[in-house]
Amino acid sequence: MRGKEQLVYLRILVPIDGSAASARAVEEAIRLARPLKSRVRLLHAIDELSVAQASYARDGLDDLRAEAARLLFRCADRVRRARVEVDTVLYDEVDRTVASLVADEAKRWQADLIVAGTHGRRGLGQVLLGSCAERIVRGSAVPVMLVHATAKEVVPVVG
Repeated sequence: MRGKEQLVYLRILVPIDGSAASARAVEEAIRLARPLKSRVRLLHAIDELSVAQASYARDGLDDLRAEAARLLFRCADRVRRARVEVDTVLYDEVDRTVASLVADEAKRWQADLIVAGTHGRRGLGQVLLGSCAERIVRGSAVPVMLVHATAKEVVPVVG
């Protein structure tokens, strides 16, 4: 937050990945932003795993960028239809973690809050895949709200 006296979140950063959890985070950001006339920034990062999987295809990275742009467009459209000001940012820096990109963007943009989805993995799934949401919380200088969606829950990316 820019000042300790500030009690509202005027800039809400929402990292999205196309999952049900990130769709829930977008909806929560809308719910928070609308009455406060806050601005939402949607961030998507193309990570190393995606690039590694796509590298087998001839136009792999270009395809990933195109899909990321479509995801950002759909989610931004959802936010706009809720009458909330929104913009987007796309990162394809595979040499950095998503969590570090989110932390840097929050600082650069002077975000007041990060709203992130969490998949709620436990046990072996969390150990093997790690928790991007946990790393965002640990690396953030601003408050982070985690929005949970279970594996059974089906939430559309666009409403």
